[in-house]
Amino acid sequence: MISEKRLTVDQLKDLLLARLVRDHGGIRWEWRKRVGDIRLYSVSTHPHCNWAIDAVGTRAQVEAIETLIDDLRLRHPILM
Repeated sequence: MISEKRLTVDQLKDLLLARLVRDHGGIRWEWRKRVGDIRLYSVSTHPHCNWAIDAVGTRAQVEAIETLIDDLRLRHPILM
């Protein structure tokens, strides 16, 4: 199900961090380092999904982040 509401980069990051802490424990500060920056692209060149994240950390941390990113891309493919 795709959401009609478009999030900002900051809103998406807050949502991502809150879900990582809730689902995997730890603290927001540590997850924030692992998530890094969210890159935003033009919708004209990336019409299906205009954002990307390159997670870093242990294999388990990156897997947790990438699994959540896949879910969030389905719900929020286009950011403002």
